[in-house]
Amino acid sequence: MTKEFRPIAMINITNRCTLRCKHCFVYRDGTPNTPTKQNEMPADQMIKEIKKYRKKFGILHMVWMGGEPLLRKDVLELGIKLFPQNIITTNGTLPLFNLGPKIKWVISLDGTEEINDEVRGKGSFKKVINNLNNLPDDFTGDLQCGCCVTKKNEHVLEEFIEVLQKETPLRGINFTFYVPKKNDTTGLGWKDLEERDKVIKNLMALKKKYPNYILNNSMVLELMLSHNALEITNNCPVLNYMLPLYLGEEGFERPFCCYGNDVNCDLCGAWVVFHLALIIKLNPGFPNITSGPYKKVTPTSINK
Repeated sequence: MTKEFRPIAMINITNRCTLRCKHCFVYRDGTPNTPTKQNEMPADQMIKEIKKYRKKFGILHMVWMGGEPLLRKDVLELGIKLFPQNIITTNGTLPLFNLGPKIKWVISLDGTEEINDEVRGKGSFKKVINNLNNLPDDFTGDLQCGCCVTKKNEHVLEEFIEVLQKETPLRGINFTFYVPKKNDTTGLGWKDLEERDKVIKNLMALKKKYPNYILNNSMVLELMLSHNALEITNNCPVLNYMLPLYLGEEGFERPFCCYGNDVNCDLCGAWVVFHLALIIKLNPGFPNITSGPYKKVTPTSINK
């Protein structure tokens, strides 16, 4: 066991991106996000740095992000070989390529075409759908959608699900909720947890209607409700067990959390926070469990 064990990590492998989404936490002020010659390092050098973090923190599960990580195909092709579990989070505007059946691809879309393009940029929805429907013949990865729920798209979630089912090969969708910065003025979030509750409860009802397509665990959604949420975020499992690595001007830096240096933890809606909390609940020995940090859980696994 290493001195500071972080079984899960997320890493930004480039600060370049093909979009500028309104809700993006990477490009907030005060967070490392500027592309430089030093941080856009050659793939072999970046892999060498990543190996140092793997050894120091005992990383088992890596989430590859950016910027847009598909701009660093060279890093991804080498990097996924370092970890037994890999997730690649992409905005989907670049063509996907095969990295094998064990890779989980999370494609970011945030609603029906009009709503998505208002947040992510005009034309982005059609570009993503086109890429999803023109995958390489040898593509074998696990494809799912990642949607950030905001006040902009909360009213179109079911319509969005139906569009994805009809028009894409995605096997399902996972919803996360907007994480505001302190003194947030974007209008994307809710004034308090109680106001957000109605959206979570709607999603819980949709989960019953689309139980296999909505990938969120029902008990994770329950933990996000206002009467439970602060108990989780006040002892945040992501801060305790997940290593965030952003690219500073000279190389990798460790921000306050995965969502950067300026976050309002009391209004956090990050799916991973509550999902990890449930895993810990089901596995009292976490992170010292032999099956890895992401043991599959179901609502019936919990004693009620």
